[in-house]
Amino acid sequence: MTEAADRHISADRPQVTPGEPDRSALRDASTVVLVRRDGDQPAVLMGMRGAKAAFMPSKYVFPGGAVDPEDRDVSLAGEISDLTQARLTLEPRTDSASSPAQLVAAGLRELAEETGLLIGRPGRSEVVGYAEAGLMPDASALHYVFRAITPPGRPRRFDARFFMADAATVAGDLDDFSRACDELSHLHWVPMSQARALQLPFITEVVLAECAAMVAAAQGGPLMPPPSVPFFDNRDARSRFIQLGAGA
Repeated sequence: MTEAADRHISADRPQVTPGEPDRSALRDASTVVLVRRDGDQPAVLMGMRGAKAAFMPSKYVFPGGAVDPEDRDVSLAGEISDLTQARLTLEPRTDSASSPAQLVAAGLRELAEETGLLIGRPGRSEVVGYAEAGLMPDASALHYVFRAITPPGRPRRFDARFFMADAATVAGDLDDFSRACDELSHLHWVPMSQARALQLPFITEVVLAECAAMVAAAQGGPLMPPPSVPFFDNRDARSRFIQLGAGA
């Protein structure tokens, strides 16, 4: 991590009164970065959080949210790749019991809830959206590309895993958001080269840059997993930046 990025994280962190306990507990979360490449330039799907949201209000973000206990019981079509499985188990937290399959299931569920878009194969599922469409969430479509833990002192704290997927794996119309909930407004495909002009959280900017580099490296071919997974670890007062699975 660069010194500038380190300063940005520190400056973005609110002051906490000495001796005051941090009452926000870390929750696992999953986010899906959908990349569309059927136009003049690559685009990503983003929406804006509400002005009254407790976490990142009025910011443009990728679809995602907290892992639910029910995600543990979701049956997935297609296997998580061995590489994703291994990398999701690195740097575990003692207060988290979320499995790799649960993390992936959460991301696919959140994508369905917040955008109405489904990545799945024919089959039976109890996940809202997938059940009505006769599909099962497809785990094989996702690449694990980033991880970040929210710094202490925030009103909400998440251990977020970011997954990237090619929009070509979506079942149905990529522009049909009629089944989306109202958690994200202004859902639209944003050219990757223009996304930084939006009001983005710092971590979203960093993830966007990582994904743009992966899309460029693919040169129009299949999206491939990154050489390693960047991890902004802010679980404690001191921040650290590491690469998960480097050399794997």
